[in-house]
Amino acid sequence: MILQTISRIPFWQKVLTGFILGALVGVLLGESATVLKPLGDLFISAIKMLVAPLVFCSIVVSITSLGSQTNLKRLSIKTLGMFMLTGTIASLIGLAVGSLIDMGGTMQLATTEVRERNIPGFAQVLLDMIPINPFASLAEGKVLQIIVFAALVGIAINKVGEKAEPLKRTIEAGAEVMFQLTRMVLKLTPIGVFGLMAWVVGEYGLSTLLPLGKFIAAIYIAALVHMIFVYGGFVKLAGLSPIQFFRKALPAQLVAFSTSSSFGTLPASTRAVETMGVSKRYSAFVMPLGATMNMDGCGGIYPAIAAIFIAQIYGIPLDTLDYVMIAVTATIASVGTAGVPGSAMVMLTVTLGVIGLPLEGIAFIASIDRIIDMIRTTTNVTGDMMTAVVIGKSENELDVEQFNAKDTQASLA
Repeated sequence: MILQTISRIPFWQKVLTGFILGALVGVLLGESATVLKPLGDLFISAIKMLVAPLVFCSIVVSITSLGSQTNLKRLSIKTLGMFMLTGTIASLIGLAVGSLIDMGGTMQLATTEVRERNIPGFAQVLLDMIPINPFASLAEGKVLQIIVFAALVGIAINKVGEKAEPLKRTIEAGAEVMFQLTRMVLKLTPIGVFGLMAWVVGEYGLSTLLPLGKFIAAIYIAALVHMIFVYGGFVKLAGLSPIQFFRKALPAQLVAFSTSSSFGTLPASTRAVETMGVSKRYSAFVMPLGATMNMDGCGGIYPAIAAIFIAQIYGIPLDTLDYVMIAVTATIASVGTAGVPGSAMVMLTVTLGVIGLPLEGIAFIASIDRIIDMIRTTTNVTGDMMTAVVIGKSENELDVEQFNAKDTQASLA
C-alpha cells in the first residue's frame, strides 16, 4: 500500500522532497552529513554510464529518420537547418544572459573534482572532433567524437539503403533500450539529490541555496527572449504575423508548460500547426521530428546558463574557448537530445564534462528542474511550431489564408 502511494507521487515532487530532506539533514548533522555523499556519487556515475550509448543511438536514429527521398530530403535539410540555426542562437542567448547575470553572487564553493585543463588551439579542437578509434571514443566518453561518428554512421546508413536496414533497426532498438534505461536511472534522482544536498548543506551551509532564484530568472528571461524575438522574428521574415502565430500556438504552449513533455504535447502542437494551415503531410513529419531533435530550451539555453552558473558558484573562470565549447556542445545537444523526460540533465552532464566543470553542481538545480522544465518544454514546442509554419510556407505546405483567418484558433479537443 505504501509503495503504491509513493508510486503515485509526481516525479518532480519526489525530487523536491529529496532536495528538502537532504538540506534538512545537512543542517541537522552538519559536517557529519558528508557520509551521505556516496549516494550522490552513485547517481552521477549512473548518469555518466548513459551518456555515450545514448548520444550515439539518438544521433544515428535522428539522421536516419530524415529519409532519402528527393522531396523529403529537401524538406529535411531545410527543417534540420532551422533546428540547427535556432539551436545556435539559443545557446548564444543562454551564454549572453548567463554572463550578464551574477547568478552565483559572492558565494563560492571549493571542489577537488575539477581536472586541470590544457586548452588546445582551434585547429586542434577541429582535429580532435574526428575519432581515430570510434570504439575508444565510446569507451572513454569523448562526446564530440561520438556525435561526429554517429552522424557519419547515420548518413552512411541512408546512402546504403535497404542492405543497411538490419543495422538501422538494431540501432533503433538500441535507442529504445537506452531511453528505457535512462528512465530507470532517472528514478534514482531523488536519492542522488538527497545525498548530494545533505553533503553540500552539511559542508557549506544553507547560504549555498540562495543563487537558485537568479538562476531560474535567467532561464526564463533567456527562453522568453528566444521565443518572442527569434521565433517571432522568423515568422515575421516569412511574411506572416507573429501575433497570429502566438495566438494560435497558445493552447499547445499551455499544454507544454503544464505537462513539461514535448511528446505529451505532440497531439496539441500538431493540431495547432494544422489549424494554422500547415499541410497534414508536413505536420506529420516535422512535429514528431521536432519533438525528438529540436530542443532549444533543453539543449541550447539550459546547458549554457547552467554551465555558467556552476562555474560561478565554484569560482572557476571560463575563457573564450570554454564559451565556444559550451555553444558548440549545447547547439549539437539541442538537435540530439533524446525525447525522454529528464534528458536535459544528461545533456547538461555532457556540457559540463566537455569543459571540465564539476558534476556535483547538478545537485543545486535538480530540485528545481520541474520549474525550469516547464519553460524549457514550452520553448521546444514553440520552436517546432515555428519551424512547421516557416519551412511549410517556403515549400508551399502552408495555407496562408487559413493562417491569417481570425476564426480558426487552435483547439485542443
